[in-house]
Amino acid sequence: MDKNSLIGFGLIGAILIAWSYFSAPTEVEMQQMQQQQDSIAAVEAQENKAEDNAAVEAQTAKFEAIANDSNAVAKQDSLASSALTERYGKFASAATGTNEYITLENENVIVTLSSLGGRPVSVQLKNFKNYNRTDLYLFTEDSSAFAFEFNSQNRKLNTSELFFKADKDNVVVSGDGNKGSVSLKLFASNSEYVEFVYSLDGNSYEVDYAVNFVGLNDLVADNRDGLNFYWQIYSPAHEKGFENEDRRTSIFFKPVDENRDYISEASPERVDLENNLEWIAFKQQYFSAAVSSEQPFKAANAYLETQKQPENGSHTKNMIINVGAPINATTNSINMTFFFGPNEYDLLAEKGMDGVLDLGWGIFGWVSKWFIMPLFNLLAKMDVSYGIIILLLTLLIKAILSPLTYKSYLSGAKMRVLKPEIEELNKKLKDADPMKKQQETMALYKKAGANPMAGCLPMVLQMPILYAMFMLFPASIKLRGESFLWAEDLSTYDSVFELPFSIPLYGDHVSLFTIFMAFSMFFYTRSNMSSGTMGGGGEMQAQQMKIMMYFMPVMLLVWFNNYSAGLSYYYLCANLTSIGQNWAFRKFLVNDDEVHAMVQENKKKPVKKSKFQARLEKMAKEKGVQLPKK
Repeated sequence: MDKNSLIGFGLIGAILIAWSYFSAPTEVEMQQMQQQQDSIAAVEAQENKAEDNAAVEAQTAKFEAIANDSNAVAKQDSLASSALTERYGKFASAATGTNEYITLENENVIVTLSSLGGRPVSVQLKNFKNYNRTDLYLFTEDSSAFAFEFNSQNRKLNTSELFFKADKDNVVVSGDGNKGSVSLKLFASNSEYVEFVYSLDGNSYEVDYAVNFVGLNDLVADNRDGLNFYWQIYSPAHEKGFENEDRRTSIFFKPVDENRDYISEASPERVDLENNLEWIAFKQQYFSAAVSSEQPFKAANAYLETQKQPENGSHTKNMIINVGAPINATTNSINMTFFFGPNEYDLLAEKGMDGVLDLGWGIFGWVSKWFIMPLFNLLAKMDVSYGIIILLLTLLIKAILSPLTYKSYLSGAKMRVLKPEIEELNKKLKDADPMKKQQETMALYKKAGANPMAGCLPMVLQMPILYAMFMLFPASIKLRGESFLWAEDLSTYDSVFELPFSIPLYGDHVSLFTIFMAFSMFFYTRSNMSSGTMGGGGEMQAQQMKIMMYFMPVMLLVWFNNYSAGLSYYYLCANLTSIGQNWAFRKFLVNDDEVHAMVQENKKKPVKKSKFQARLEKMAKEKGVQLPKK
């Protein structure tokens, strides 16, 4: 730092010292300033005191408001409690609560229960999947309802509005002989409650269900005629073909001492019950949710109903049960059993519910039950594709019927060799009375030993089998999910081409098995006509058969396009086998020349009267009727 800088800093310091000295206030000025500060402090203190008082008043007002609100809430709670007591009586405390879920599970099913209503809200079948490979539920919480309605203290109560208490968390049971249970209690008091007990065995599709009334003798007395049991399921769609599945979904039921009955699957319907019921089933195409009771369900004021739903692809029918559930007077309980499982004949038969499977009426059902099903189940034990099993089933049935088929073909051969003589007879009697012409024609047939109706006999005998197959294949869960050739699932239609539009009655896809089946029907009918198997009857019948030859395949093409691929495949195999049989008979067993010789030889023999004709003539003679001379 140089000399000039030092001089500059010194001058600045001297100036600051001089300014401080001369600008300092006098003693009088300092006293005035102190007085001013004291006055300001007094004013600020007064203002702070006022603010503190205002804050205290505000806080006091706030506490008073809170106290008033608490009184209002308490008053409201008291009013609400009074309203609940008025509505639910001794069960008022169960009208509020938190909904909780408990599961009961074994190797086959997962049953989910809800504390609200104590009801099953969903059932999952663990060993099955939907067509799109998602988990399969028989019903879900948002598509079902389940409740008991009962009288209590002159009130009509509904369990769906009340909360139950569960005695345990989720229960898993496995293995034969093991059993798990869940208890849900609806408390009126610690010593008075309604208890729902759900019990599940390992490896089972059945859930035992008990409704116990503990300490509620007055309630039992008020409901001695039974509780109203309501169960509704909006059935989920599981399969590929909505129309086919919907057509096989309905309510099946068994009246006491009567055969099982069902609501029409074709249209919605309500049935007001006249007889008590042993069991009721929400029957889907391949699965069922069913309930049976220790004491029959009461029919008084009871009904079953199905409601049609829009074809949105997610659900089929809405099905409703509303029946009486009687209380056992000895145990003060209601005992039921649920079945949640596949429509397998053996499983259903164990419960006496095999009627859930619609195998056809009368003789058709007997053929299915005692012939087709045992044969099919026997073949199903083979470790081969179900396409091969259907083929073997077809061949076995055709082999069993082959003697009749041969007799029919032989009769057709006789008709065929007689055709020239029939044509000659028709020319001779072209102007004769039609009745006389028919009599002369039938006389020729009888003399030659030919029966025009013989060709129809095998067809008549095969009809129960054909119809049994028609009912069995779409209902057989064994075909579900089984693939063969291009068909992904033999239980539903095989689509090889999706159309950009829908054709009425036909659909929006092309089923290849159905096309092959229709063509095989055409060639089978043509084979029968050429062989004479279809019988004789003149030009009119020939024209009718020709029309049928073209008409039937077209109709089958339309009807079967949405049906089970397994069914179309069976009819294809049956037609091809029949064509092969006709060829083999004509090639190796039936010679037209030999048949012609046989017919001519028969003409030389005296015509024998049938036993039926002989009895008629005998009865006529006994009554004095003069028979015409031959």
